[in-house]
Amino acid sequence: MNTTPRRHFSTGTPWEPIVGYSRALRVGEHVYVSGTTSTDKDGNIVGIGDAYAQTVQILKNIENALKELDVGLEHIVRTRIYVRDISQWEQIGKAHDEFFKEIRPVTSMIEVSRLINSDMLVEIEADALA
Repeated sequence: MNTTPRRHFSTGTPWEPIVGYSRALRVGEHVYVSGTTSTDKDGNIVGIGDAYAQTVQILKNIENALKELDVGLEHIVRTRIYVRDISQWEQIGKAHDEFFKEIRPVTSMIEVSRLINSDMLVEIEADALA
């Protein structure tokens, strides 16, 4: 039985209590950030219609979640990028590069048919080692 303490971070978005998940979870040196979208602190979507702006907001949200668990972007080892339109990969990739140019985690970019809200163009997950 694993007795390593679990530290959760929740943002208060409406989906967390409905679905039963945390924005981020730290277990020992492992940190997992769940699918994150471009919402601001009030739950409004930032960058409607703009995949680049949404990606920047998402990565800021991930960075904030990591800070709550005493981790930084430099600890990220993997990202998974879910996109509604893969033809926008260059804009999404540009934003990802601006945050991870020196860190260079492994990543995947996958086109999906829908996200939880039709205004959301991108969703990103991240794994980190502290």
